[in-house]
This record gives sequence, structure tokens and C-alpha cells, in this order.
Amino acid sequence: MDNASTELRDRLQELQRVLNATLLGKPEVVERVVTCLLAGGHILLEDMPGVGKTLLAFALSRAVKGDFSRIQFTADLLPADILGLRIYRRGAEVFEFVPGPIFAHVVLADELNRAPPKTQSALLQAMNEGSVTVERQTYPLPGPFMVIATQNPRGQHGTYPLPESQRDRFLMRLSIGYPDAATEIRILGEVRETDLAARIEPILVPEQVLQIQRQVRLVKTPEPCLAYLARLVEATHTHADVVIPISPRGTIALMRAAQALAYLRGQAWIDLDLIKELAPAVLAHRLALRWLPQESLQEGAPLAWVERELLQRVPVE
Repeated sequence: MDNASTELRDRLQELQRVLNATLLGKPEVVERVVTCLLAGGHILLEDMPGVGKTLLAFALSRAVKGDFSRIQFTADLLPADILGLRIYRRGAEVFEFVPGPIFAHVVLADELNRAPPKTQSALLQAMNEGSVTVERQTYPLPGPFMVIATQNPRGQHGTYPLPESQRDRFLMRLSIGYPDAATEIRILGEVRETDLAARIEPILVPEQVLQIQRQVRLVKTPEPCLAYLARLVEATHTHADVVIPISPRGTIALMRAAQALAYLRGQAWIDLDLIKELAPAVLAHRLALRWLPQESLQEGAPLAWVERELLQRVPVE
């Protein structure tokens, strides 16, 4: 390993330390978020208000010296409010593109499922290709580009289910959850004297993140791991409970996530344990199960189902 790679890995450890000092008591969530960043993926957060979702997204953008944008999704939000639009400049006699809030390194899509499907779909090209098309003109987004979307709990008034194509663009579905009593006391002590996010200094710059993302793709994936990935996905195609199984995009997503986590932990190749560790967060939201209530059918499977029906039943060999 050369000196440049060693320095980048050291900076990643510092990035985790800083984020853990901001989102107190949630080291696993922080590791998953950094893993998504390194894999070039996006995150769907399912949680109640006030647990630190916005703080986490803002802290991440500051730590990588990136632009941060927050989009509050509502029932009357239009695609142009997200992507931007072309306006006519009198005097110059030209049409000029005015970029929307999607043009940032870290985009917080707050309460994504409060917008109708047409508005939600405005994110599809951006999340999949890193670009947007407005009036047949394509504009590249800044790199790295990451969407951290929040989703209200199932069944809340005024929410729409996320379409399968939208859910499939998220690398992971995570939940921060409430802190325990000891962490609550630490939070009170920390915020009493300072703003947690305001004290974050840049640790990486966007160009370094892109460099790391390229290195992540070089993490080796042994043949037994590829075979296990294929068996996991094949099990969703034949399982009696499954209405919508895992697509090839989901298989690739699990491999990319395992590569990123291996890199983050200093491993030169992925192993079966990494795949099993990440599978619930990467696969559950992509599935639809036959026995779920209708309002929950389009919001993915429980994590416990993936662990019980896939990880415990599919042989490792």
C-alpha cells in the first residue's frame, strides 16, 4: 500500500471519529453511512423526527467539504423545484438554466414519501446516472453525489408509497433509532455549550472521495463470494413469500457495499461475513412480500425476514 492510500485510509478513520462525535451513540449507523459514501450509493432513512437525520447529512457534507442541500418534499412539490428550470433572459436574448437544489454533493430529501410519485421520480436519473435532463439538455451533477432521503413511518397521513424503481436506487435502508439514557445525557452535555455540526472541519475534499471510490472498485471479490451472492438473490426468485424479488441492480449493490466496507476496515477482499452483515440493509427495502398489508407492500420487507428466510436458509458452501 502506497503512502497516498495509507493517508486516505487514515482520513477515513478520522471521518468516522468526527461523525461519531456528532451523532453520539450510533457507531454502526455512522459506519454504514460512510460505507454508502465509499460505494457511491444513496441512503433511505426510516425514522421518527428528531433523532439526528439532518444533523448526520449536514455533518457528512461538511466533513467532505461538499455542498449541502435540503429539499423538503411536500404534496405540491414539482419536479422543476428539484431539478431546476430554463428561464429566458431578456436583453441577453438567451435561455439560461437555473440549477435546482439537486445540484449538491450531499442532498437531504426530507420526507420523500410525502411527494407524489411523479415528483419522486425526478430523482431517478440523478441517483442512477449522476446527471439530470431538463428540456432534452443533460447536466452533470457534482461528484461525489449522495442522496440521503428520509421516509415517514408506514401509514402516516399524507404519505405515498415509494415506487419499486425508486426504492431500488437506494443502496441501503437504515434506521438511527432513539439513544439510550446514557447517550441522552452525553447529548445534553455536548449541545449545552456548542453546536455539534458547527465544530466540524473538513477531513476530505470531493476529489479525494472520488479517488477512494475508484479504489473501492479494486477490492477483490473471490469466486465463493460471487456464488453466495447469486444464491441469495436466486432464493428471492423462488421463495413463496416474495412478490417482487431482487433484481441484478440489487445484487451489484450488495457486492459494491461489501467492497466499500472491506476497504473501510482495511481488507483487500470481501468475505462471506461482510455479505451477511450487509444483506439486510441492502436487500430488505428492494423486496415486496405477499403477506404484508397492502399499505406496506411497496415499502420493502422487514430486516428480520431477510435474516430468517435468506441468511439462515441459503447455504454458504
